[in-house]
Amino acid sequence: MTEPIVVLCGYEVVKDALMNHGEQFSQRPRIPTYVVYNKGYAFSSECEFWRPMRRFLLSALRNFGMGKKIMENQIHEELCDLISAISQTGGKAFNPTNLLGSAVNSTISYILFGEKLDYQDPKLHELIMAIRKHIGNPLSLLNQICNVFPVLLKLPLINDKLYKDTFDVHNFVRKQISRHRESVDLNSPRDFMDYFLGKIKEEELKTDSLFNDTSLEVMASGIMAAATDTTSTTLKFCLICMTHFPEIQEKVQREIDEVVGPDRCPGMQDRPQLPYTNAVIHECQRIYDLAPIAHYHALSEDTHFRGFMLPKGTTVIPFLSSVLFDPTQWETPEDFNPGHFLDDKGQFKANPAFMPFSAGLRMCLGENLARMELFLFISALLQKFTFTRTPGSKQLDCKSLRNNKPAIIVSSELCAVPRSTSSVTK
Repeated sequence: MTEPIVVLCGYEVVKDALMNHGEQFSQRPRIPTYVVYNKGYAFSSECEFWRPMRRFLLSALRNFGMGKKIMENQIHEELCDLISAISQTGGKAFNPTNLLGSAVNSTISYILFGEKLDYQDPKLHELIMAIRKHIGNPLSLLNQICNVFPVLLKLPLINDKLYKDTFDVHNFVRKQISRHRESVDLNSPRDFMDYFLGKIKEEELKTDSLFNDTSLEVMASGIMAAATDTTSTTLKFCLICMTHFPEIQEKVQREIDEVVGPDRCPGMQDRPQLPYTNAVIHECQRIYDLAPIAHYHALSEDTHFRGFMLPKGTTVIPFLSSVLFDPTQWETPEDFNPGHFLDDKGQFKANPAFMPFSAGLRMCLGENLARMELFLFISALLQKFTFTRTPGSKQLDCKSLRNNKPAIIVSSELCAVPRSTSSVTK
């Protein structure tokens, strides 16, 4: 028996569903492969588990720096290491994937586990690769076959093959849980994990508590995976864009030079005075179109929507690409145009059709952290380096960059030429 599926296209339709009818569109469909590896504890769960857990996670992440000055300081520390590592390439061609992944992973590890990770540790690179494969797993053919025939998930060989990288990520988190249990002071939590362990202790006598070792493992793994791969790949795509639009890169650098100068790292307090830089970062995100479709939604009740009666349980797919390239919302949707985020006076202008983090009740939990990381990393890197294409490579237009996203993220190289003090202060 087939099940109904509705695809939402265009800004007005997606906004109407996720924001104006947020409650009705707030559920998730039951996806067998998600249920197995998340053990019933996940935002992809179809039950009401996500609401109290989301409130708790937001509180915990804010307590340990997300969106605050302490997080900005930590990102600046990571930038020192990242800039040093990039400087060692000596302006020669290199693939920044691992360096960017290490910097971003170390940032989220500070929030979750209270520790900074060593860029040179091969285990860190193995973890990053496992996270990348884990994120891409839902798109694999085997995953899709198992969702159609969930009985296959009962076969150990299928499970081992399907979830190998997921198991690697969860094993890393389990070791962190053990390490924290040995030294935790519940009256003075050091990081997210201590805070969660305190909640487990607080509710240990409740038979129906959502807070236990399993939910901690699933939540920490999910946050680490989502916050590492998405941000690091977006950063790489932004840098690649700068190599193909050198005139835009030069204009960003000129603005940073005039506002910040060469001696201090750009901070969040500078963002209002760096409207063009901010606009370029947003336009890179729009063109990158990281998640063409949002996580599937499902209807919580029978719903009248835009002239249709949609039955309870209907799977809903928000097609975010149709929002980010909606010709009714963007002046030149197929072009790289920072003007999409600038007003007539050259000041930054938010566009409501900018939905790379989705929208409504289920929008990305880490949006504030991701926005901070993207601004601080990109502005600091362009302050210190000019990024160029590798010798012999050809310049790509906006359409070609979009069409070659997978290759760009995995294998593309670039050159980072240090900017001299004299060039920065001109």
